[in-house]
Amino acid sequence: MTTRGVLYVHSAPRALCPHVEWAVAGVLGTRVSLDWIRQPAAPGTWRSEFSWQGEIGTASKLASALRGWHLLRFEVTAEPCPTAEGERYSCTPDLGIFHAVTGIHGDILIPEDRLRAALVRSQHGETDLEAELAKLLGKPWDDELEPFRYAGEGAPVRWLHQVV
Repeated sequence: MTTRGVLYVHSAPRALCPHVEWAVAGVLGTRVSLDWIRQPAAPGTWRSEFSWQGEIGTASKLASALRGWHLLRFEVTAEPCPTAEGERYSCTPDLGIFHAVTGIHGDILIPEDRLRAALVRSQHGETDLEAELAKLLGKPWDDELEPFRYAGEGAPVRWLHQVV
């Protein structure tokens, strides 16, 4: 069973760009050439988007292959398919990696045990429930990545597939 998704490299130093391509090619088992454009949110860095298709689990393999580079900001998504939920990985230099399971409409699905653990931590005064829920939803990663998601003038346009 295969799925498809998108790799969003939000910012990478120029010297890291070929290494990103090699890492993605290693996961996909085929030559990869990304179209890089300047990232106005972080002068001196570059951004790219790449649509991929592969086996279930490819998103996690891509995220694992890219997570070791401290100066890289990226997201990897995988669409749900008949045998697996969708996925979203977000990574920033300051926060590290975030993973979420996503449903057919792109909503983050939080497992019951993670919600229960957040409730217990908040009841014991270890944390604030609102802050815990924000982390479970990936809000700190969204807050940090949002300025990088808008590429500015010259950004590629991604057409969504119509589902009938």
